[in-house]
Amino acid sequence: MASKKTKLSIIPLGGLGEIGKNMTAVECGGDIVVVDSGLAFPDEEMFGVDLVIPDISYLVENRDRVLGILLTHGHEDHVGSLPYVLKSLPVPVFGTRLTLGLVQSKLQEHGLVLHDASKAVRRGETVRLGCIQAEFFRVNHSIPDACGIALHTPAGVAVFTGDFKFDQTPVDGEVADIARLAELGDQGVLALFSDSTNAERPGYTGSESSVGRALAEVIGAAKQRVILATFASNVHRIQQIITAAHQHGRKVAVVGRSMENVVGVATDLGYLKIPDGTLVGIDDMRRFPAEQMVIISTGSQGEPMSALTRMSTGEHRKVEIVPGDTVVFSASPIPGNEKAVARTVDNLYRRGAQVVYDRAAGVHVSGHGSQEEQKLMLNLVRPKYFIPAHGEYRHLILHARTAESLGFPKENIILAENGSVIEVSAQGAAITGKVTAGKVLVDGLGVGDVGNIVLRDRKQLAEDGVIVVMVAVDRDSNLVVSGPDLVSRGFVYVRESERLMEEAKVRIRETLHRSEEKRLTDWSSVKQSVRDVLGKFLYDRTRRRPMILPIVIEV
Repeated sequence: MASKKTKLSIIPLGGLGEIGKNMTAVECGGDIVVVDSGLAFPDEEMFGVDLVIPDISYLVENRDRVLGILLTHGHEDHVGSLPYVLKSLPVPVFGTRLTLGLVQSKLQEHGLVLHDASKAVRRGETVRLGCIQAEFFRVNHSIPDACGIALHTPAGVAVFTGDFKFDQTPVDGEVADIARLAELGDQGVLALFSDSTNAERPGYTGSESSVGRALAEVIGAAKQRVILATFASNVHRIQQIITAAHQHGRKVAVVGRSMENVVGVATDLGYLKIPDGTLVGIDDMRRFPAEQMVIISTGSQGEPMSALTRMSTGEHRKVEIVPGDTVVFSASPIPGNEKAVARTVDNLYRRGAQVVYDRAAGVHVSGHGSQEEQKLMLNLVRPKYFIPAHGEYRHLILHARTAESLGFPKENIILAENGSVIEVSAQGAAITGKVTAGKVLVDGLGVGDVGNIVLRDRKQLAEDGVIVVMVAVDRDSNLVVSGPDLVSRGFVYVRESERLMEEAKVRIRETLHRSEEKRLTDWSSVKQSVRDVLGKFLYDRTRRRPMILPIVIEV
């Protein structure tokens, strides 16, 4: 029974106003649990950055009250930041068998292990963490073992859908637990935190099983080798590819490190059923004729270092695209990846491949529910307060409008952003404050050491290049004894711009001469003068602003 005095605080730390980086803290009675711990991939302005993870400053500050992390499913945007989060917040992690299997594989790469109290749960099972009971219920998504989570608290029930759709013919036969959702709705739900990804799409999302039929047709019609690129985590898609290949007497090879890892984990846990003799190693492919081979590959998003991208440019060591190959993109480009995918498609065509990538081919469906499924979720759960989540701002707005069209009062729909403290209770709901939330950039082994200033410098280097000015100065007399010498990288090629560089040297000498006359020994002031003079000269002559790095060497 919900207490009328107790409040529930829902604090999204990622996933609102953006795709990816999903993480939400839920606080009640002094206890905190975290739903999901995802990452996002860098946009084109984040030069050199590998990954983007949530800022967990608030959780670290309150680490004594954080009781565990609950995972809805095993996609990177929901579990990918765990190797970084668990280093600062070593708490138990709870999720289904496949989800934890994928997480353990990822943690091993970072030399980490799960907390001893972590547990693999079954869908339908409940875990108690302090005064909060977390109930995992079955939903459909583009990965097996996907769950929503209902948090039973003294303040009431908060339902987190995770990523979901309602698939009436799922590949594994496990339909969403509509009966339990309706039961929760009958019992009374205080707040619903629901997936908004496909809020722009009318109607229903297609069934994953329809993709299996389309892929089987492509494999059956192909005269030579078939190469299929899809998300490594889409185990249902991989299963359908393997089944279709076996039906047409073909062997299957898996290419790409992430694909190999997922196939290995899913096979070991029994989520992939592979007929004996169907799966072959990449080095064994040559023993079979081209018409008997199917290759499952990473690279459906045109990622620069992925297996398919390297095949398309002839840089893959084991697989070479040849005329007659059929290449299938069994995925839609994530917003921002369209150019990379188009470039890969062009390169594949140049090598003589037949490429299947059009949505009309039916070789991909989304794992997220469209507007009618979002309506069904709202009508089943019937929450008092609704919080659109998991999407860019337009998705949240459109999902809110969908709720309004069903009769939900506008004042009971909460549009929040990352860091908002949303307090809900039987008496009302409001955004009452804000905590630290944002992006932490991962670059190589560095976590958080790349910020706005570094990105600004990288942007300038990428757009206008750098000029290094080197001068040698006598330590006793402070007179210039050598230089200035100029080194250009990414700005102009010195040999082709000799006149420009000589004029630049003249301007620098004049600046240094004035410093000598004033007997300046504050080299930081001298360097700034060189930057100012050279920067103005180069901009007047080229309309470019290279980064200027003066170096004064005392001899």
